Amino acid sequence: MKSPLLSLPGAVAAEGPDEGVAAHYGDLFREQRALADGTGLVDLSHRGVVTVTGDDRLSWLHLLLTQHVSELPVGRATEALILSPNGHIEHALYLVDDGETVWAHVEPGTREALIAYLESMKFFYQVEVADRTDDIAVVHLPAGSIAEAPEGVAVRETPYGRDLFLPRADLESYAAAHGPVAGVLAYEALRVEGHRPRLGFETDHRTIPHEVGLIGTAVHLDKGCYRGQETVARVQNLGKPPRRLVFLHLDGSDVHLPGHGTPVRLAADGAEGRQLGFITTSARHHELGPIALALIKRNVPLDAELLAGDTAAAQETVVEA
Repeated sequence: MKSPLLSLPGAVAAEGPDEGVAAHYGDLFREQRALADGTGLVDLSHRGVVTVTGDDRLSWLHLLLTQHVSELPVGRATEALILSPNGHIEHALYLVDDGETVWAHVEPGTREALIAYLESMKFFYQVEVADRTDDIAVVHLPAGSIAEAPEGVAVRETPYGRDLFLPRADLESYAAAHGPVAGVLAYEALRVEGHRPRLGFETDHRTIPHEVGLIGTAVHLDKGCYRGQETVARVQNLGKPPRRLVFLHLDGSDVHLPGHGTPVRLAADGAEGRQLGFITTSARHHELGPIALALIKRNVPLDAELLAGDTAAAQETVVEA
């Protein structure tokens, strides 16, 4: 779904999973600084929006999600996963309940499969699942923003900002009143800086929550059964995950950023050494320079110098070895 904000001056369209919104509006670092200062907004209207209504919505979702939501207070933001039977991450949901409806935004291209799964699990519960993507757009306000949410709009307030579930028809007028608008590249750079994993970027078909630091944020360890819980409990109590997420400071002399999937190796082994992981997201940060997240084997030494492709990289721990 193409955003009307792509018609704003300087807009350059994003590609890949973020297609449909702007990558930037002509000045990536200015946009990042504005968000870091708590001004402006980010158009995330390409994300899917799913709602659950009905008296049983929270107790029902509690059975399906990794998060404890049966007593979720009105207005409290949370995030949750749906796992495969083997404990691999299949869906990530960013939730809030307004007292009558659970609102969730999800990664582009995932809502159809998510809704199909939820519909298959309704059984006798008094719940209704709806795809609201056509009429609701997600807008992100950075932490510190004084912009007000329109009356009646559901809001997820988190430490790094607020997500508004805004009527899509109001997107242009809201952006005009509360801009400047920043592109998703600025948003992604701050996400990488904050070590926040993203489905489909920091995850692949075999990622488990421990590997990317989602225990405690999206996975509650003291709740009833859910699909994949056995894997979560086994790793938590008996072992360590096979991989771990790391934050990388990249050599700033390289012109090109290593893209998603770029092999990560030990610097001592050179560019032909054994692959130990891969780049998940890279970005140019307005203060830190080129940075990245990567998923690497757990047993890689914490102080090891790495290579991302042929780019030198120094690691910071995100998930403990």
